Amino acid sequence: MAKMSYIGVIERYHELQNDIEELLISIITGIAETKIFTDETKLPKVIKSIEQKYPFVDVIYTLDNQGFQSSENIDNQGKSLRGRKSKGTDRSLRPYYQMAIRSDQPAIISKPYLSNASRNLCISAIVRCTGKTEECSGDYLVVDFDLNEVIEFLMGDSLRLRFHPFFKLIYTVISFGLFGVVLLLLWSAFHEIWEIIISTHESNYLKPFHVIIFLTLALAVFDLGKTILEEEVLMHKDIFRHSSTRRTITRFIAAILIAVSIESLLTMFKAAISDSHNAIIPAVWMMFAAVGLLIGLGIYVYLGAKAESILKKNKN
Repeated sequence: MAKMSYIGVIERYHELQNDIEELLISIITGIAETKIFTDETKLPKVIKSIEQKYPFVDVIYTLDNQGFQSSENIDNQGKSLRGRKSKGTDRSLRPYYQMAIRSDQPAIISKPYLSNASRNLCISAIVRCTGKTEECSGDYLVVDFDLNEVIEFLMGDSLRLRFHPFFKLIYTVISFGLFGVVLLLLWSAFHEIWEIIISTHESNYLKPFHVIIFLTLALAVFDLGKTILEEEVLMHKDIFRHSSTRRTITRFIAAILIAVSIESLLTMFKAAISDSHNAIIPAVWMMFAAVGLLIGLGIYVYLGAKAESILKKNKN
């Protein structure tokens, strides 16, 4: 399971915006003491202390009342990031600074934006120094937070993510195991084709059906392995959304549906060519099974989508 996409992060941000802002404001107002503004050496200790409780903290720094950065960028390990734009940088045009100077509130939270350093979506909390002007060498304290990690923290998903590499490894092994089965089926199919080519027997008219069966099974197994690899390894799967689970089940059932439909048709054709009428009845039942799968899948998708839309309306 990959990290949440930018679109997914933004969607979750809009759903949890009030909770996110309340959490970040409580954090930044809890650390905004006058001594932080007057003594730059206090910043590393402050960010290390809050990082232990809130691992989504990224960077901390101060700004003067003109929007120029008055301290170095301090990362969540308390180290100065001198390689990045830091002390003396003009940040007066940044949206969070413009929001701060126009707001009557002591602390404000910015909208999500793409960090130039990490290339991740982040969100900034900025608080104004409430002490005397001469006590504030930096009039604003700014803390940048990784938005994706903030969302994971609020949703209680941090513990599950610790097992993420293990889950990912297991799904990868299973996927490549299925691809190995696909290779064996393809080898069997081409072996049958070769036997048809070199054989002189007239009774080989049914062998092409064996080839199609092997290829059909290879297709179904390949779709299954591809679905597991994409859904559980390469793509981010939001287990808190019903649509993610519904998508996985739909793709899985669709692969089985295609295989069953093709096998039932092949069984019918084979029975008709060989005049084996006893095989037609099982083929018909297989076709009914395919139809039942299709109807069941349609009902599942419809009811799942309808239930999710109702949940969204209730949240709004």
